[in-house]
Amino acid sequence: MNNEANLSVGQVAKRTGVAVSALHFYEQKGLIHSLRNHGNQRRYKRDVMRRIAIIKAAQKFGVTLEEIKQAFDALPQKRDPTKDDWSQLATQWQAMLTEKITAMTQLKNNITGCIGCGCLSLHHCPIYNQDDKLAKQGDGAHLLFTEHGSSKE
Repeated sequence: MNNEANLSVGQVAKRTGVAVSALHFYEQKGLIHSLRNHGNQRRYKRDVMRRIAIIKAAQKFGVTLEEIKQAFDALPQKRDPTKDDWSQLATQWQAMLTEKITAMTQLKNNITGCIGCGCLSLHHCPIYNQDDKLAKQGDGAHLLFTEHGSSKE
């Protein structure tokens, strides 16, 4: 076993503030990797803490674990992220986060007026969805995710 891989799962958990069960989950999802010692115990290289820091930061920004995994998988030879890699990841995620912020702002601004489902049960719904025009768009909410909370016809 590589001498560099000398941190136990408990040590990594303590140093990163992440539960052991979360580390196991991250490993199961392919976000981090460990080696096994002769006693079949997990051992981590120190640079695993950089991956965990990126995972924690990205999750706080609203990036999903699947999106994080895709970004890690795109690294050359699946190496650990460098400072430049983090900069590129952050740039990639900015556009996605801007879209999420726009959608959440639209939801926040329209949530009290209409739930957008076409149920015609709220005061505003007959105005927005007269004669149940939204039924043609399929099931679920439509009005909350359109410009200015009105249906696109």
